[in-house]
Amino acid sequence: MKKVRIDIVSDVVCPWCIIGYKRLEAALKTLSDSVEAEIQWHPFELNPAMTSDGQNLREHLKEKYGTTDEASIAARDTLTSLGQEVGFKFRFHDEMRIYNTRRAHQLLMWAQSEGKQFDLELRLFQAYFSEGKNIDDPDMLITCAESVGLDAKVVESVINDQSWAEAVASTEQQWLEAGINAVPAIIINRKHLISGAQTTDLLISAITQISQSEEQD
Repeated sequence: MKKVRIDIVSDVVCPWCIIGYKRLEAALKTLSDSVEAEIQWHPFELNPAMTSDGQNLREHLKEKYGTTDEASIAARDTLTSLGQEVGFKFRFHDEMRIYNTRRAHQLLMWAQSEGKQFDLELRLFQAYFSEGKNIDDPDMLITCAESVGLDAKVVESVINDQSWAEAVASTEQQWLEAGINAVPAIIINRKHLISGAQTTDLLISAITQISQSEEQD
C-alpha cells in the first residue's frame, strides 16, 4: 500500500472545489487497493473583502467577472449537472448570496488539530451549496461544527479569536507566494500540483504515476 499526502487549497463557496474533491474521492476509491491517502485542506478566500451580509451571487459575478445573466444560468445548469454526476447536490436560486469565508476557514484550521477538519469541510460545502446557509453566520457555523462532534463553546471562541483570523491570512499568503492564485489546487506529496477540477481519470493516472515514480526513487 502506497501512502500519498494530498493537500487541497480551496474555498467553501467555490463550486469547482467540491466538484474537484468529489472527483478526487472517486479516484481514491478506485485506487483503494493500492493507495492510502492523507488529505489536508488549506484556506483560500475568493472574496476576502466581502461584507458579513454578503452579496447577491449573480450580481457579484457580474461585477467581478462581467458574467451575463445568460452565462450565469448556463453555468449553474452545468454545475448542477456535474454535481449530480459526482453525488453532490447544488441548489442554486436567484436570491443566492456569496459570503465572506474567513470565519469558516478559522474553524477549519482549528478543526484539523481536533481530527475533524475533513468532516467539517464537507459539512460546510453542503450547508452553503445544498442548504443555502449563510456561511459567515456564527450560529450556523457553530451548528455545523457541533454536527461533526466539535464543542460549541470552543467553536465560538475560535470564531471570535483574532489570532486564528491572522493564522488564516498568513497561510493564504504563503500559498499565494507559492504560486497558488486559483482554486481548487491539489498538491500531491507536497510537490506535484494539479490545478482545477480535473477529471477522475486524470487524477487516477496522476496519482498512480506519482506514487510509482516516487517509490522507485
